[in-house]
Amino acid sequence: MIASPTRHGLWRTGLGPVPLTAPLVLGILNITPDSMSDGGRFLEPCAALAHALDLVGQGAAVLDLGAESTRPGAAPVTPEQEWARLEPVLAGLRDALPRVPLSLDTRHPLVAARGLRAGAAIINDVTGFRDPELLALAAGGACGLIAMRSSMRAGTLHMPPYGEPAPDQPEACMRELAEVRDRLLLAGVAAERILLDPGFGFGTSYAGDLALWNALPGLPAALDWPVERFCIGISRKRFLAWRAGSPDLPPASRDALTAQAQREAMAMGYRVFRSHCG
Repeated sequence: MIASPTRHGLWRTGLGPVPLTAPLVLGILNITPDSMSDGGRFLEPCAALAHALDLVGQGAAVLDLGAESTRPGAAPVTPEQEWARLEPVLAGLRDALPRVPLSLDTRHPLVAARGLRAGAAIINDVTGFRDPELLALAAGGACGLIAMRSSMRAGTLHMPPYGEPAPDQPEACMRELAEVRDRLLLAGVAAERILLDPGFGFGTSYAGDLALWNALPGLPAALDWPVERFCIGISRKRFLAWRAGSPDLPPASRDALTAQAQREAMAMGYRVFRSHCG
């Protein structure tokens, strides 16, 4: 039996505890040439810093830095390439915003280890800490963790055609998310360090995402995991455009749909959101 996490409403990160008693926004900072909605805009350190300051000014309490795009069809980058993009931005942000926790959106142990030494307080892994080296790094440290459910095939992220039927995806998603939870807890990671991300759009079709969204009210009970310890990453996702009946709506035009979806999730009790807007 895996013990249920405590419910005191704090998320332990490498920069101290973060309250989860009110909505918390992780501002997305893509330091990539090819992310889905703003790839290339913030690749240069000066542009990244300016956007980070804007996100914090809008209300983001945490900044989530990603230097490898995980959109469907994106080309992978090496850890060295990823770190070369991250290092100057991370250094600038630590100087400019020393009290703002920085999260690294990475699946590479080398990048995570270097980032933590450079002042990052959180590791956000879209593969749910499947990599044994990354899991060991997480278990042996004190940083906060965001662990996402995703589907992997042959070591790569599986992204099926978005319009295909998905009769078994909701059940598969629940199993995968439970596996992520158990992997970290069984490795000895304190529950207060972990946020679980359901992984909208990662290995799911529209039917699967819709079923996963409809399952959100019962997800905390189904996983025996407090509602405040989930991170909902729905910002600008194609699911929102499909759900609105406008599948061709470009990502940058989905902010109103993002805000609407986040309000729906807040009404269910969810508190933590990754968002392109602060």
